[in-house]
Amino acid sequence: QEPLAESGGASVQAGGSRTLACAISRDVRGNYFAWFRQTPGNLREGVAAIESVFSATYADSVRGRFTISKDSAKNTLYLQMNNLEPEDTATYYCAGTHLKPRPENRLLNSAYVYWGQGIRVTVSS
Repeated sequence: QEPLAESGGASVQAGGSRTLACAISRDVRGNYFAWFRQTPGNLREGVAAIESVFSATYADSVRGRFTISKDSAKNTLYLQMNNLEPEDTATYYCAGTHLKPRPENRLLNSAYVYWGQGIRVTVSS
């Protein structure tokens, strides 16, 4: 079983919504998870990170439109994406770690050790 497995990718129109899910295997320990995205030729960038229901961090480009959440009972991480824009087109990855990232590092690739395979979201205008 993959440590993290994303689902929910799709092609959507601008202004629409989509929710991504990430199944967390029992082998993944820790409570710190995040979503990243990557477009061809660009570095993978942090989108949102969660430490608890009261502590989430968002990239400026998605704040107010995206919401990260985690259902511990279902061992699933979510990314609710609203008011999608063509610029949101990317491959999205979920990530996790057992080490608590420093606040300034929550959206950095280097803070995470577990990664999913990625899933594609395409937003058309």
